[in-house]
Amino acid sequence: MYQHILIPVLFDAGHDNQASYSVAMALADEGADLTVFHVLEEIPTYVTAEIPNEVLATTRHQVEKSLVQSARALPGSVPKLKYGHPGRTIVDYASADNIDCIVLASHRPGIEDFFLGSTASRVVRHAKCSVHVIR
Repeated sequence: MYQHILIPVLFDAGHDNQASYSVAMALADEGADLTVFHVLEEIPTYVTAEIPNEVLATTRHQVEKSLVQSARALPGSVPKLKYGHPGRTIVDYASADNIDCIVLASHRPGIEDFFLGSTASRVVRHAKCSVHVIR
């Protein structure tokens, strides 16, 4: 069905990346490119000025390690880490890298999503490719 699938992942407790991987595998054509993608939100400089560089480096290393380990659960996938606003970064990467499908996990929307918006709703509204949302 799809040749290049982007699978944004989170490492928070309660997020099941394996469900996204299962859906991606079901939607992928034989030989499809699968990208396991994580976005680290940029920390404002007035905050990073107060955080020791070792802490920032350790955190990035832990996220990179988690991303690589997570991607191993999806055979043939490539891990990719970017910095930015999650919703915008996912949409921008999908457009720039010719992604034809995004498989994205989401929480159940609440009233706060009408005012703040969620990553999944931003991706659904702005992506130029197909988006499959998993709950």
